[in-house]
Amino acid sequence: MKLISWNIDSLNAALTGQSERAEITRKILVKLHDLHPEIIAIQETKLRATGPTKKHQQILQELFPEYDYVWRSSEEPARKGYAGTMYLYLKELSPKVTYPEIGAPEPMDQEGRIITLEFPEFFVTEVYTPNSGNGLKRLEERQVWDEKYTAYLQELDERKPVLASGDYNCAHTPIDLKHPDTNHHSAGFTDEERAGFSKLLEAGFTDSFRKVNGQVEGVYSWWAQRVRTAKANNSGWRIDYWLTSNRIADKIQRSEMIDTGDRADHCPILLEIAL
Repeated sequence: MKLISWNIDSLNAALTGQSERAEITRKILVKLHDLHPEIIAIQETKLRATGPTKKHQQILQELFPEYDYVWRSSEEPARKGYAGTMYLYLKELSPKVTYPEIGAPEPMDQEGRIITLEFPEFFVTEVYTPNSGNGLKRLEERQVWDEKYTAYLQELDERKPVLASGDYNCAHTPIDLKHPDTNHHSAGFTDEERAGFSKLLEAGFTDSFRKVNGQVEGVYSWWAQRVRTAKANNSGWRIDYWLTSNRIADKIQRSEMIDTGDRADHCPILLEIAL
């Protein structure tokens, strides 16, 4: 199987925007289609609570004619047009789809952060992990989220193997970002968030990128848009992951980033696994 995961930073902007960045994003979507993945997970869709508009649906049909899709958007009392996730999957796959709530602090469970696809032999699940925010104002709630999410993945893993992807908003080790020394109090690299991610892996999961690529340095999945030189200087963070249950980690064949040229923010990540 070939699977792709991407925090797209607004599917709405990608599909209907007129900016140069929107045009680049659409070209990347075409590139993803041409890689012929079975499944594409998308985070930070920023769609309204009612989901894709008719225009969005039309464009998705044009871009991905072989795929069905499911979505989950932010709902009240959460902010409108915030977060959100989507799956595109080949029509012949026909998974059972669930939209779990994990008992996270309010209103995180209403922010459209998790979708799970169930297949006969395994689960595929995606997450858009809450950011701890400016001044780490959401760090305490984020720690609870991490505990609840780990428990949820363990629940799935007890039933059948799991492939989990998404924007985890955590650079796990110092080699997962360009400037670790100056970021110990930054959202995404606090001791608390890193410990939470360690506990997730210790619960029975493998970071597929490190499994395949070892301790390679300088490979990232996110570069700040607000810092104009970040992408050019490869001053990035690796905060997007494909995780697998430990018992199928030996089946991982590829785990890598998909190049997006000069476009900053997140890049898509690819997993190939022999299931």
